[in-house]
Amino acid sequence: MVGARFTKVDQRRADLRFPFPPRFPARLAGARVEALSRRAKYLVADLSTGESLIMHLGMTGRFTVEHAHGVITPGEFHYAPGTMPLHDHVVFDFDTGARVTYNDVRRFGYMDLVPSTGLAACKHFAGLGIEPLGNALSGETLAALFRGKIAPLKAALLDQRLIAGLGNIYVCEALHRAGLHPEAPAGIVATRTGRPRASAHRLAQEIRAVLNEAVAAGGSTLRDFAHADGSLGYFQHGFKVYDREGEPCAAPGCSGIVERIVQSGRSTFYCARCQPR
Repeated sequence: MVGARFTKVDQRRADLRFPFPPRFPARLAGARVEALSRRAKYLVADLSTGESLIMHLGMTGRFTVEHAHGVITPGEFHYAPGTMPLHDHVVFDFDTGARVTYNDVRRFGYMDLVPSTGLAACKHFAGLGIEPLGNALSGETLAALFRGKIAPLKAALLDQRLIAGLGNIYVCEALHRAGLHPEAPAGIVATRTGRPRASAHRLAQEIRAVLNEAVAAGGSTLRDFAHADGSLGYFQHGFKVYDREGEPCAAPGCSGIVERIVQSGRSTFYCARCQPR
């Protein structure tokens, strides 16, 4: 997309999770994509028109890419991708001959156009916390963010106002690696004076490690996630606890069994032996 110009935008419904912005196809037609970036779980395309196209995949959104010479051959599939044309909601055509199609079965994703100037203050990004792969994440930062908090540690890690972009899978994995119970109070990682405990440094290190390993593996494949070329991520082969309820803990030398609890309506997986309360 970078350097390419929109020649046609086919918007096939009025809304996804939210309504599309007014005159969405017309505002994109002729615009050149100057840069593509990410903020938390958002994709951001900076346009030559002075606006930025913000895209969120929700749970089931995906982009598929075709070039002028044909559809990219899909990679190896672990689950059937299920990209039915019925769920192709937006089609972007570019002057390079490429076509990018947005498919979303549950329609939890959304798109918006906002002024590029002051992007950080727009309604989507205002109030978002630090990036988990940015330089700001450290034991000191976690201690400062969680000091005195009695909310469960997992809930605090999922709070996008504190750390932006962490999701359920990777929080479960990071807490297991760090040996921290998901229901422990978040403030456990800080002393009374706000200094980081060893657990804060350990947790920051494991969050970064889990995310970097997942990126290298192509992400974690759920039943309806795929890359732009159709291939699926394989980080799930490295899960130590997530979605492994009743199975032996994968930590070396551990004889524990992975357990599942529900926190705020979401499944949490952990090993009580590795992660004592």
